Amino acid sequence: MDRLMAMQVFVTVVDGGSLSAAAEQLDLSRPVVSRYVAELEDWVGARLLHRTTRRLSLTPAGNELLPRCRQMLEFSDDMRHALDTPDETPRGLLRITTSTSFAQTQLIQAVVDYGRRYPGVAVDLLALDRTVNLVEERIDLAIRMTNRLEPNLIARPLGVCRSIICAAPDYLAHHGIPRKVEELALHNCLTHSYVGRSLWQFDPKKATGKGGKTRSPAKSQSVAVGGSISANEVTVLLQAVLAGVGIGHMPAYAVAPLVASGRLVQLLPDFEPLQLGMYGVYASRKHMPATLRTMLDFLAQRFAGQPF
Repeated sequence: MDRLMAMQVFVTVVDGGSLSAAAEQLDLSRPVVSRYVAELEDWVGARLLHRTTRRLSLTPAGNELLPRCRQMLEFSDDMRHALDTPDETPRGLLRITTSTSFAQTQLIQAVVDYGRRYPGVAVDLLALDRTVNLVEERIDLAIRMTNRLEPNLIARPLGVCRSIICAAPDYLAHHGIPRKVEELALHNCLTHSYVGRSLWQFDPKKATGKGGKTRSPAKSQSVAVGGSISANEVTVLLQAVLAGVGIGHMPAYAVAPLVASGRLVQLLPDFEPLQLGMYGVYASRKHMPATLRTMLDFLAQRFAGQPF
């Protein structure tokens, strides 16, 4: 049995949802596809698919084996590319995911500029406001803003994500301007579903006084907040903040131009919300293709020191 081909058939069956779809995609007969799946099941000693007249579904063993088959197929592709391109010129497909707001405001232009430098690379950019399983969803690189990294993944620091507490002038005209952190509890604070939904924290090291000098002593502060709108995506919340609905806790990369233009007003400028690390996250150091390595180098150089 060609085990690598059997894995390819198994993955294609799962992705296509049927033996017939896999047979058409791979240009094989349906009986050949069925035989490959059966031989793979014999080799691993477990049933991988539940077969009914209407649909296919993975067994627990199939769920366990599927990401490993994808990984083996990717390793095989890496080996072929390594032989085809001994000069390590980046080429091929690179799948990247990040939040919708960062993709729109920062990453898409970085991808365009990277593509001009390495025209042999195609990028599949997935703007998703959820944490993805890199192996199962075949993601090469995830750009994440977090202070809690998953221990089973590898993360390269790319920069720092800063935030701004801000509101529209219309909201402040009707509700007043909070002068202290604790006064935020009295306002309509629009919150992100996953970041600081009920508690906004401020970094004591970033509290400053007149002349830019650090206050001493500077104490950590946090405030319980709530409001009329919560959402899982920054650009959605930003539209509500711009409409004068409430106060937002927004990433600087998304709102700094709006503050500079006067459409939003920065609040509590002496106190900076807790910073998040910006990381390039990937699954393994082994068999790292030139596309991933050069993209990480490119993003690290581009975003390091940026006033995010």
